Amino acid sequence: MGQRDDLLAGAKACLAEKGYGHTTARDIAAASGAHLASIGYHFGSKDNLMNAAVLEATSEWGDTIEAAVRNAGEGTPAQKVRAALDELFAAVPRERHLLMASVQAYVEALFSEEIHHPFAEGAERARRELAAMVLGVDAEDIGADAVRGLGSLLHAMVVGFMLQSLLSPESMPTAAEVLDAARTLTAGED
Repeated sequence: MGQRDDLLAGAKACLAEKGYGHTTARDIAAASGAHLASIGYHFGSKDNLMNAAVLEATSEWGDTIEAAVRNAGEGTPAQKVRAALDELFAAVPRERHLLMASVQAYVEALFSEEIHHPFAEGAERARRELAAMVLGVDAEDIGADAVRGLGSLLHAMVVGFMLQSLLSPESMPTAAEVLDAARTLTAGED
Protein backbone atom coordinates (compact mmCIF):
# COMPACT_ATOMS: atom_id res chain seq x y z
CA MET A 1 0.00 0.00 0.00
CA GLY A 2 1.32 3.45 -0.90
CA GLN A 3 1.27 6.55 1.25
CA ARG A 4 -1.93 7.83 -0.39
CA ASP A 5 -3.71 4.57 0.45
CA ASP A 6 -2.27 4.65 3.97
CA LEU A 7 -3.70 8.15 4.43
CA LEU A 8 -7.14 7.02 3.22
CA ALA A 9 -7.07 4.02 5.56
CA GLY A 10 -5.99 6.26 8.44
CA ALA A 11 -8.74 8.78 7.68
CA LYS A 12 -11.37 5.99 7.57
CA ALA A 13 -10.13 4.70 10.92
CA CYS A 14 -10.40 8.21 12.35
CA LEU A 15 -13.95 8.54 11.00
CA ALA A 16 -14.98 5.52 13.05
CA GLU A 17 -12.98 6.45 16.15
CA LYS A 18 -13.38 10.24 16.33
CA GLY A 19 -15.94 11.28 13.74
CA TYR A 20 -15.60 13.62 10.78
CA GLY A 21 -15.64 16.90 12.68
CA HIS A 22 -13.35 15.81 15.51
CA THR A 23 -10.53 14.40 13.38
CA THR A 24 -7.40 16.50 12.97
CA ALA A 25 -4.69 16.20 10.35
CA ARG A 26 -2.36 15.03 13.12
CA ASP A 27 -4.83 12.26 14.01
CA ILE A 28 -4.80 11.04 10.42
CA ALA A 29 -1.01 11.21 10.18
CA ALA A 30 -0.68 9.20 13.40
CA ALA A 31 -3.27 6.61 12.33
CA SER A 32 -1.70 6.17 8.90
CA GLY A 33 1.96 6.34 9.85
CA ALA A 34 2.40 8.99 7.17
CA HIS A 35 3.98 12.42 7.44
CA LEU A 36 1.63 15.31 8.17
CA ALA A 37 2.76 17.17 5.04
CA SER A 38 1.82 14.20 2.86
CA ILE A 39 -1.86 15.02 3.38
CA GLY A 40 -1.45 18.27 1.47
CA TYR A 41 0.72 16.63 -1.16
CA HIS A 42 -1.71 13.80 -1.93
CA PHE A 43 -5.09 15.46 -1.23
CA GLY A 44 -4.56 19.22 -1.05
CA SER A 45 -6.12 19.49 2.39
CA LYS A 46 -7.37 17.49 5.35
CA ASP A 47 -10.96 18.22 4.32
CA ASN A 48 -10.36 16.78 0.84
CA LEU A 49 -8.86 13.67 2.42
CA MET A 50 -11.79 13.30 4.82
CA ASN A 51 -14.25 13.72 1.95
CA ALA A 52 -12.45 11.01 -0.01
CA ALA A 53 -12.46 8.75 3.05
CA VAL A 54 -16.20 9.27 3.63
CA LEU A 55 -16.99 8.48 0.00
CA GLU A 56 -14.76 5.40 -0.02
CA ALA A 57 -16.23 4.03 3.20
CA THR A 58 -19.76 4.71 1.97
CA SER A 59 -18.95 2.93 -1.28
CA GLU A 60 -17.68 -0.08 0.70
CA TRP A 61 -20.93 -0.21 2.69
CA GLY A 62 -22.80 0.10 -0.60
CA ASP A 63 -20.87 -2.96 -1.81
CA THR A 64 -22.10 -4.83 1.28
CA ILE A 65 -25.70 -3.87 0.48
CA GLU A 66 -25.23 -4.81 -3.17
CA ALA A 67 -23.85 -8.23 -2.19
CA ALA A 68 -26.82 -8.84 0.12
CA VAL A 69 -29.22 -7.92 -2.67
CA ARG A 70 -27.39 -10.08 -5.20
CA ASN A 71 -27.32 -13.03 -2.79
CA ALA A 72 -31.06 -12.77 -2.05
CA GLY A 73 -31.62 -15.26 -4.85
CA GLU A 74 -34.93 -16.34 -6.26
CA GLY A 75 -38.36 -16.37 -4.68
CA THR A 76 -41.21 -14.06 -3.90
CA PRO A 77 -40.52 -10.39 -3.22
CA ALA A 78 -40.98 -11.05 0.52
CA GLN A 79 -38.51 -13.95 0.42
CA LYS A 80 -35.94 -11.78 -1.37
CA VAL A 81 -36.34 -8.94 1.13
CA ARG A 82 -36.03 -11.36 4.03
CA ALA A 83 -32.86 -12.93 2.60
CA ALA A 84 -31.30 -9.52 1.90
CA LEU A 85 -32.19 -8.19 5.37
CA ASP A 86 -30.87 -11.34 7.05
CA GLU A 87 -27.54 -10.84 5.30
CA LEU A 88 -27.42 -7.09 6.01
CA PHE A 89 -28.29 -7.54 9.68
CA ALA A 90 -25.54 -10.16 9.98
CA ALA A 91 -23.06 -7.71 8.40
CA VAL A 92 -23.83 -4.84 10.79
CA PRO A 93 -21.57 -5.88 13.70
CA ARG A 94 -18.52 -6.54 11.52
CA GLU A 95 -19.06 -3.45 9.33
CA ARG A 96 -19.87 -0.96 12.10
CA HIS A 97 -17.00 1.32 11.04
CA LEU A 98 -18.44 1.58 7.52
CA LEU A 99 -21.91 2.30 8.89
CA MET A 100 -20.54 5.12 11.03
CA ALA A 101 -18.78 6.66 8.04
CA SER A 102 -21.93 6.32 5.93
CA VAL A 103 -24.05 8.10 8.51
CA GLN A 104 -21.52 10.92 8.68
CA ALA A 105 -21.60 11.15 4.89
CA TYR A 106 -25.30 12.06 5.00
CA VAL A 107 -24.53 15.10 7.13
CA GLU A 108 -21.43 16.13 5.20
CA ALA A 109 -23.35 15.84 1.92
CA LEU A 110 -25.50 18.75 3.08
CA PHE A 111 -22.44 21.00 3.20
CA SER A 112 -20.15 19.68 0.47
CA GLU A 113 -20.99 19.41 -3.22
CA GLU A 114 -17.96 17.13 -3.52
CA ILE A 115 -19.81 14.61 -1.34
CA HIS A 116 -23.40 15.52 -2.20
CA HIS A 117 -23.33 14.75 -5.91
CA PRO A 118 -21.78 11.25 -5.79
CA PHE A 119 -23.74 10.42 -2.64
CA ALA A 120 -27.07 11.41 -4.26
CA GLU A 121 -26.18 9.39 -7.38
CA GLY A 122 -25.36 6.38 -5.21
CA ALA A 123 -28.68 6.66 -3.37
CA GLU A 124 -30.58 6.82 -6.67
CA ARG A 125 -28.71 3.76 -7.93
CA ALA A 126 -29.46 1.93 -4.65
CA ARG A 127 -33.19 2.69 -4.92
CA ARG A 128 -33.25 1.38 -8.49
CA GLU A 129 -31.27 -1.78 -7.67
CA LEU A 130 -33.32 -2.55 -4.56
CA ALA A 131 -36.57 -2.27 -6.51
CA ALA A 132 -35.14 -4.43 -9.30
CA MET A 133 -34.07 -7.10 -6.80
CA VAL A 134 -37.51 -7.37 -5.26
CA LEU A 135 -39.29 -7.38 -8.61
CA GLY A 136 -36.82 -9.82 -10.16
CA VAL A 137 -35.98 -7.67 -13.18
CA ASP A 138 -32.91 -5.85 -14.49
CA ALA A 139 -32.31 -2.43 -12.97
CA GLU A 140 -32.47 -0.85 -16.44
CA ASP A 141 -36.04 -2.11 -16.79
CA ILE A 142 -37.36 -0.43 -13.64
CA GLY A 143 -39.71 2.49 -14.18
CA ALA A 144 -39.50 5.80 -12.34
CA ASP A 145 -42.64 5.03 -10.29
CA ALA A 146 -41.13 1.78 -8.94
CA VAL A 147 -37.88 3.58 -8.08
CA ARG A 148 -39.74 6.37 -6.24
CA GLY A 149 -42.16 4.04 -4.48
CA LEU A 150 -40.72 0.58 -3.88
CA GLY A 151 -37.07 1.60 -4.21
CA SER A 152 -37.49 4.50 -1.79
CA LEU A 153 -39.32 2.30 0.73
CA LEU A 154 -36.59 -0.34 0.65
CA HIS A 155 -33.80 2.25 0.79
CA ALA A 156 -35.47 3.99 3.74
CA MET A 157 -35.69 0.64 5.53
CA VAL A 158 -31.99 -0.06 4.99
CA VAL A 159 -30.92 3.43 6.09
CA GLY A 160 -33.30 3.39 9.05
CA PHE A 161 -32.08 0.02 10.26
CA MET A 162 -28.50 1.21 9.77
CA LEU A 163 -29.14 4.15 12.11
CA GLN A 164 -31.02 1.98 14.58
CA SER A 165 -28.16 -0.53 14.68
CA LEU A 166 -25.72 2.22 15.64
CA LEU A 167 -27.89 3.85 18.30
CA SER A 168 -29.68 0.85 19.77
CA PRO A 169 -28.33 -2.46 18.46
CA GLU A 170 -30.28 -4.47 21.04
CA SER A 171 -33.56 -3.19 19.58
CA MET A 172 -32.88 -4.43 16.05
CA PRO A 173 -35.69 -6.59 14.68
CA THR A 174 -35.12 -9.77 12.74
CA ALA A 175 -35.92 -9.88 9.05
CA ALA A 176 -38.95 -12.06 9.88
CA GLU A 177 -40.24 -9.42 12.32
CA VAL A 178 -39.84 -6.72 9.66
CA LEU A 179 -41.88 -8.73 7.17
CA ASP A 180 -44.55 -9.49 9.78
CA ALA A 181 -44.80 -5.76 10.47
CA ALA A 182 -45.13 -5.03 6.75
CA ARG A 183 -47.93 -7.58 6.51
CA THR A 184 -49.69 -5.91 9.44
CA LEU A 185 -49.49 -2.56 7.65
CA THR A 186 -50.98 -3.94 4.46
CA ALA A 187 -53.63 -6.21 6.03
CA GLY A 188 -57.05 -5.43 4.64
CA GLU A 189 -55.72 -3.27 1.79
CA ASP A 190 -57.43 -3.65 -1.57
